[in-house]
Amino acid sequence: MSKEKKNKTPLSATASHLPKHGQVNAEGKEVLLSLKNVDITFGKGEDAVRAVKNASFDIYKGETFSLVGESGSGKTTIGRAVIRVNPCANGEILYKGVRITGKIPHSLDREVIRNIQMVFQDPAASLNERATVDYIISEGLYNFHLYKNEGDRVKKVEKIIEEVGLLPEHLTRYPHEFSGGQRQRIGLARAMVMEPELVVADEPISALDVSIRAQVLNLLNKFQKERGVTYLFIAHDLSIVRFISDRIGVIYKGNIVEVADAEELFDYPLHPYTRSLISAIPIPDPQLEKNKVLFTYDPSVHDYSKEEPELCDIGHNHFVYGSKEEIEKYKAIRESNQPMKSVTILTPEEKAKYDAQERKKEPTPVRVEELEQIPLHDTGNVWYSVASFFLAPLGLIAGLIFKKFRHRRNAKACFRGAIAGLCTLGAIVGIFLILLLLSLL
Repeated sequence: MSKEKKNKTPLSATASHLPKHGQVNAEGKEVLLSLKNVDITFGKGEDAVRAVKNASFDIYKGETFSLVGESGSGKTTIGRAVIRVNPCANGEILYKGVRITGKIPHSLDREVIRNIQMVFQDPAASLNERATVDYIISEGLYNFHLYKNEGDRVKKVEKIIEEVGLLPEHLTRYPHEFSGGQRQRIGLARAMVMEPELVVADEPISALDVSIRAQVLNLLNKFQKERGVTYLFIAHDLSIVRFISDRIGVIYKGNIVEVADAEELFDYPLHPYTRSLISAIPIPDPQLEKNKVLFTYDPSVHDYSKEEPELCDIGHNHFVYGSKEEIEKYKAIRESNQPMKSVTILTPEEKAKYDAQERKKEPTPVRVEELEQIPLHDTGNVWYSVASFFLAPLGLIAGLIFKKFRHRRNAKACFRGAIAGLCTLGAIVGIFLILLLLSLL
């Protein structure tokens, strides 16, 4: 969607309460959550960082929608925006057709908190170390009074703690007394005791041992079957995502580059970044893994200087991000119905020749302009402002030097302190001259 269209898109009216059901699309699926042209920005002015750019996708009721990408791509940022922690700079997030971003009524805000829960990546940092497990799980019940009496609350807490594989006697203990896997179970129990419709699972298994990962995934699958819970599953491990997801969205540097059904995405990974992620999945056979050739994604293959890329539907419920020329190429590849190969396995002799050729190649030069965007020591330390306040002339000189070497934050701090110092000095001199003039008169 172009910027012109994006800016003309009207925001949906916010209701005071959520409807019982969301809108149904042309395929007869209920759309539970919908992101429309979402931008998320951190900082202001020159320091602003656009973490998510024009993100759009739908999540259907009862499905597991996985959002995958490398670290820093914007996955968690989107997840936190869904639970209203990160504000949207542009666009909107709809839940059951009702806008939940921006300023909304208090009654709606409480319903959103009640219906959307989150399981965090770090099970240790997400739990209050000073609270017992009983209180941690019961906190939501207390806040929304989701129990008839004390006996009903205890019954609900004991039931959910047993469902996640722990014992009622664990309720009197503190988080530090548990292992990582047990802590994640407590976090899952805290979310599920609220009986939510949507759970944002932010890499819930990345900090766990391999044997424990399967147990947590089985728990998530169990709750989905028994309660019809919908998941926004955030991950970077495609080998796991393939088997637990109904649909997958791929994000790269804040842009949603591909969205498709799980098997469709693995059979026809059209965007080169998706192919690079799939090629990075380890092969269980060590000999095959040794002879594997990775598919490397090079962003310079795209030419977006003439027209802006868009996320377009190429059929088969498959969306790909690209220019018009790229979209036509992707459509032709998909209509050929020939699954794409992202992993190449060579013979030991071919692999040896390939490695020798790679060693002979000149290393890819580092783009200096990228390094100069945010220099390592460009922190804008407050002491630059303090020193420039008392030594204004030197502060101005230092600011000009920093600016020349693209240390924008440091230059800004020096200029701010120097200007404040000069203004203060001017005010003192002005007051002194006025007093001197009054004394002479």
